Amino acid sequence: MENSLNSVKLIGALLLGTAVGGALGVLFAPEKCSKTRERLLVNGQDITDSMKGKFDDLLDEFRREANTAKNKASDYLDHSMAKSEKAKAS
Repeated sequence: MENSLNSVKLIGALLLGTAVGGALGVLFAPEKCSKTRERLLVNGQDITDSMKGKFDDLLDEFRREANTAKNKASDYLDHSMAKSEKAKAS
């Protein structure tokens, strides 16, 4: 669970850094506007692809954690039911 929170913080920091970097890049760009826009589009696409990958990894991690919790709960329930049946039989 803590890893998921850290991943969310990382993604948020990455988005914020991207926005600030993009704004500063446009403000201080020595190139013509058309070249700057083209570069921003390419960089934006790279960042988008990276973010999609990180989000997919986060979802996979969440699914694994959810399945682990589900299996533990099921095992606990089975164990409790077995103890209950054993107590009834006594």
